[in-house]
Amino acid sequence: MPLYKYNAIALDGRKQTGKAEAAGPDQLASLLRGEGLFLVDSRTVVNIDSYKKLSTIEVADFCRQLGAMLSSGINLIRAMMILAQRDNKDYINKIYTALIEDLQRGSTLSEAMALRGRAFPELLINMIRAGEQTGRLDESCMKMAAQYDKEHRLNAKIKSAMSYPIILVILIIGVVLIIFTFVIPRFVTMYEGMELPLPTRIVMAMSDFMVAYGVYVFIIIVVAAVALMALFRKPGPKRALDHMMIKIPNIGKLLQTIYTARFARTLASLYVSGIPMIQALTVAQATIGNKYIENQFKEVIEHLGNGRTLSQSISIVDGFETKLKSTIMIGEESGRLESMLESVADQFDYDSEMASQRMVAMLEPMFIVIMAGVVGFVVISVIMPIFNMYGAVADSGGGI
Repeated sequence: MPLYKYNAIALDGRKQTGKAEAAGPDQLASLLRGEGLFLVDSRTVVNIDSYKKLSTIEVADFCRQLGAMLSSGINLIRAMMILAQRDNKDYINKIYTALIEDLQRGSTLSEAMALRGRAFPELLINMIRAGEQTGRLDESCMKMAAQYDKEHRLNAKIKSAMSYPIILVILIIGVVLIIFTFVIPRFVTMYEGMELPLPTRIVMAMSDFMVAYGVYVFIIIVVAAVALMALFRKPGPKRALDHMMIKIPNIGKLLQTIYTARFARTLASLYVSGIPMIQALTVAQATIGNKYIENQFKEVIEHLGNGRTLSQSISIVDGFETKLKSTIMIGEESGRLESMLESVADQFDYDSEMASQRMVAMLEPMFIVIMAGVVGFVVISVIMPIFNMYGAVADSGGGI
């Protein structure tokens, strides 16, 4: 049953507030009358943690379908009912049903979406609110659909580009484990009583260690990984990690390009919808995805509030491409800031895609060389005693 938060009046005139579960407002009123209270008003208490976060492509589909129906003249509640009747996943239908209930109670769409907690991005909620205020909700939905489509395609391309190096790393680890735990131990009995060269002794020692303590090493690695993941969820370590990531050669450059494109596109969408610049910056900085960069925006907003231009304020941010500042400056001088922001976002999207492809092209041969080096070292180390043995036999035969 839903949980209601209510305001009521007791028989002696005292006001009282509280929470109670009931099948509906009528049952809630009956329950309160049994306690000597008269219901004044009530509202449903939403458990925001019960709603799953929608993926980027799911948000894009929601915006596109809703925007198309609103543009066709279908009213908002009817459009949401049509969306809920489609073949959606259970958690999506749960969100749509909750939105419809709130809309029928008189809430706006942005208010209903905000009550769903993490289900919808803050950017989308602000854009929907702006569309409601200007009477152009359908346009806001279609604009957000295009933006989330671009973000989804960019993320998909980057993930696809990075999948091959990840597969190579896993393959290297797998090959090393098989060699040291299954292949090398078979040669131990063959080499008993022989004086082994240094590379062979190193390989044998590593193999013995992995066979004897491999399980414990694996457990330690898993525990350490979980501990590090928990540590980097905390603000301080997360900020330090994000700072370090943007300073790594090549990878840092790629990340800076992605963060700049994401910020520029979000800011352009908010600004063109009529949202004040300071509020737009507050929302846009939360979508960047890097805590180190996000934490610098408090100073950016202060500078903007003190009368500096946007280009001057943005210039203090460490982690953005320098092209962003010059583009904003040109947009301010020409009066075409929103179009310049959209243009530079498109450019950075393309740059990030090209940078990811170049990075993969560089990593592929590097990982192949590493794998070949590891396997080659092990093979040579295993074969060296056999060559030495045949060499000694040949020398001995030659002396007879």
